[in-house]
Amino acid sequence: MSNPGLTRRATLGGLMCGAAFVGGAVAMPQLAWAAPAPTVSLSDGVLTFEFDSGLHSRLSRQAEMLTSMEAGEGVRLADGKVLDRFVMLGHEETPVAGGRRHSLRGLAEAQLEKRVDLLFRDFCPGAALMTVGYRNVGKQPLAIARWWVAAHTLLRHPKGAWTFSGASHPDRRDWVQPVARDFQQRNYMGMNGSDYGGGTPVSVVWRPDVGLAVGHVEKVPKLIALPVSSQPDGTRIAIEGDQPILLLPGESTTLPETFVMVHSGDHFAPLDAYRRLMAERGLAAPPVPDSSYAPIWCAWGYERNFTLEQVYGTLPKAKSIGCDWAVLDDGWQKAIGDWTADTGKFLEGNAGIKAFADRIKTYGMRPKLWISPLSAAPGSDLMREHRDMLLLDADGAAQNVSWWNSYTLCPAYQPTVEYFKAVTRRIIGDWGFEGLKIDGQDLNGVAPCYNPAHNHARPEESVEKLQDFWKAIYDTAIGIDPDTNIEICPCGDSFAFFNIPAINNTPASDPESSWQVRLKGKTFKAMMGPSAPFSGDHVELSDGGDDFASTYGIGGIPSTKFTWPKDTDEPTDRLPPGGFALTPEKEELWRHWIALYRRNMLSKGQYRGELYDIGFDRPEGHVVAADGKLHYAFYATEWDGPIELRGLAEGTYRLTNSFTGEPLGTATPTGNLIDAKFHGFLVIEAAPAGDAA
Repeated sequence: MSNPGLTRRATLGGLMCGAAFVGGAVAMPQLAWAAPAPTVSLSDGVLTFEFDSGLHSRLSRQAEMLTSMEAGEGVRLADGKVLDRFVMLGHEETPVAGGRRHSLRGLAEAQLEKRVDLLFRDFCPGAALMTVGYRNVGKQPLAIARWWVAAHTLLRHPKGAWTFSGASHPDRRDWVQPVARDFQQRNYMGMNGSDYGGGTPVSVVWRPDVGLAVGHVEKVPKLIALPVSSQPDGTRIAIEGDQPILLLPGESTTLPETFVMVHSGDHFAPLDAYRRLMAERGLAAPPVPDSSYAPIWCAWGYERNFTLEQVYGTLPKAKSIGCDWAVLDDGWQKAIGDWTADTGKFLEGNAGIKAFADRIKTYGMRPKLWISPLSAAPGSDLMREHRDMLLLDADGAAQNVSWWNSYTLCPAYQPTVEYFKAVTRRIIGDWGFEGLKIDGQDLNGVAPCYNPAHNHARPEESVEKLQDFWKAIYDTAIGIDPDTNIEICPCGDSFAFFNIPAINNTPASDPESSWQVRLKGKTFKAMMGPSAPFSGDHVELSDGGDDFASTYGIGGIPSTKFTWPKDTDEPTDRLPPGGFALTPEKEELWRHWIALYRRNMLSKGQYRGELYDIGFDRPEGHVVAADGKLHYAFYATEWDGPIELRGLAEGTYRLTNSFTGEPLGTATPTGNLIDAKFHGFLVIEAAPAGDAA
């Protein structure tokens, strides 16, 4: 059975036209179709919805039409019938605190009533909150197989379109992509692999001049899809669900509340608006301690086979080049699931790892420990003693965590929660670590749990309570030490917004390119706030293994996993050309970038993501405002031509190449074009001319 929101519009149009006249005639619908009804226009002055007499709709931004009239909302019944034309029965408008609410009702074939509520908020122009509900007004049960909401096609532009997806994918694809001719991406928010799923329930498509975003604003994850697809006349976007809904006569259902927005620029503005809307609902980033902005050295360059001598030998060098955090990564533990010290490395067991944390502090550094909660290896003590913690599917099978060769534990099972709260108390309270690096591609989402030992009211409890599990760990750690650094690294997944209240640091999460470092940084600054602490992850994962510029320019925190004076003799993975050893040439570069970071602290500045479009602007541009200055960063393989410095206030600005110190002249708001030639990157400091040099 095809999904209406993913089919080509020509096919969908045929379904719509056919569905309008299926079934027995009813007097009122017959009259309604006989004469065109006037269009209902609902607007906040920026975003306009126009509904026809069949509750089909189109969107406009101010006076510019963005979509055609189409069935934005509808259902497919279990027998294959599509109901997408509902004779409008009425429209009501009521003022609410800080906005206006519109309610529309319609009827399809005298059996299914639809209600559409649209709420415009004064503080968020260009956006609307939409709630769609259905009621069976017939005499027979109705089985809904699929539904769709806010399905619209952003009309074609000669320069094409770009899209942002908040869904997680096992291939760790770019979160931001151009919409190619045959682009199709379902963006399912459930599991897209055994250990890849969840994410941020927002999809965005945009042209050079305008964009359209949709998402749901429920406080817990929902197993829905946000498909984006290329169409002959534009790019289609929607929210869809395919979990069966049975409505007995008189029964109603309400679909997830939906966020619809028109905007300028790339995905930054709608994600920033989504962040503010969700903050009203109690989901927001927590206070950020200063420690979250400190540069990071991680021992992962030595991989799982590290020795204490290697780590201790590298700490003085890491501190001398400017790193404050020292992170002990995978390999310290007895087993995945058994979060006690490996006595092969720590001869004194847990007392030895406590001594390790204490020794890091003697270097003037802060110790952080790697952990992968909700994973347990088959041979672990935890699995031998507590198999009741397993998340099981409907067939009784465990969910695999492929990278760790482990099983997934259920986050909604209280014994699982209590176990990891105890682990957190041990690491932070007993051993004295000052941060947790929580790692694994399975952190974003889990499957519904059918383990009978858990007595779930619904299998989806595991999906919806994952965020509560992370919050329990966060609250436990912060309760011991308010400056604890809590990082969640979901290994390339498109980060789950629902986890944000449980973290105070975010990494680029195993980036596969410098482009991913930058697009992830821009995304996190939108979802967490313009001063969110974001690290570029190990710089060794960037292009060339040394691209600090991509982290610096987006207001990121430098992070490295260099080895010194040489690489490990027993790598578990193939080392890149040149390895990770900090050569004298690398050390000079590392010192320069970390010193530049410390001097300007752009991570604490205000990231101005609205000024440049990461998809269409060339060269790619980013801006951070800090201490009365604007810090620009531009990226291109090669560039020789004009660059526009956007966002300048009144007055004259003195321009300096931040990396080299070379003067670049001056600029004003009306004279903001400069000629530039660079390879890879150009970072510019724009300081008011009255400031001291």
